[in-house]
Amino acid sequence: MSGKRRRWTRNEIEIRALRVIRPLGIAFFVLISVFPFYYMILLSMKDISEIIESPGSILPPINDISTAAYERVLRSTDNGGEGFVRFLINSAVLATATVLVTLAVSILGAYAVARLDFFGRRKVGFLFLSVYLFPPILLAIPLFVAFSKLGLRGQLPVLVIVYVAQTLPICVYMLRNYFETVPVSLEEAAEVDGATRFEIIRKITLPLAMPAIAATGLFVFMIAWNEFLFALLFLVEERNNWTVSLGVSQLKNIETPATTLMAGSVILTLPIIVVFMFAERLMTEGLTRGAEKG
Repeated sequence: MSGKRRRWTRNEIEIRALRVIRPLGIAFFVLISVFPFYYMILLSMKDISEIIESPGSILPPINDISTAAYERVLRSTDNGGEGFVRFLINSAVLATATVLVTLAVSILGAYAVARLDFFGRRKVGFLFLSVYLFPPILLAIPLFVAFSKLGLRGQLPVLVIVYVAQTLPICVYMLRNYFETVPVSLEEAAEVDGATRFEIIRKITLPLAMPAIAATGLFVFMIAWNEFLFALLFLVEERNNWTVSLGVSQLKNIETPATTLMAGSVILTLPIIVVFMFAERLMTEGLTRGAEKG
């Protein structure tokens, strides 16, 4: 019969359903990811009395927005503030130093694992990842005792050593996969032309693996910026050397208004978001290359 309606196939039904579900799913996950951060910013820019009166208000008048909480957080302790400018500088220096040292060591180590033949080469990756089978608290106690005996507690370079030890194994493992995607023929051609091993790494391997190195560096930076346990153990006695994460934790007391705590949390979170937004495409490209098999 010509008037009979055509039945949809299962594939057509799935395609039509996905056209509706996909944007709804994306909107849902964006909402549950962005809304908590938005509400945290909102609380940090409202007066404490307004929060008590209407905690559920999500669209306050522009005239009611206040930056008093940020002013208190960023002011020095001598002026009655929390001194977060100093904490930001400490965290930036600490995270940058950790990235530079970790990359300098892990690049050479990963290249050696990817290109050189030695006994146990195939087992190195498993040994590196096995470090993460143990919780950080197992390292915290012996490191705390060791650095206390040496009189090194309260100093930022100590945390650099700890963070490098934490991130180095996974960085070597990640970069090894990236280096294996670089064609060996390019390095062999350079070697025939008389280039040394370090010249090959500097002029050929590193430029080709730069997206992967940037992705690894961002990964290390985020860990060093947000880390709290070791910062608490080694820096709690020296307030001038506190990191941002340690400073935020000290705002969690009854005397500190909720607006100040939210302002400190925004200051802790915002730099990572900004760095990630600028490096997102480079990081995605680097992670994709690392998933390829050379």
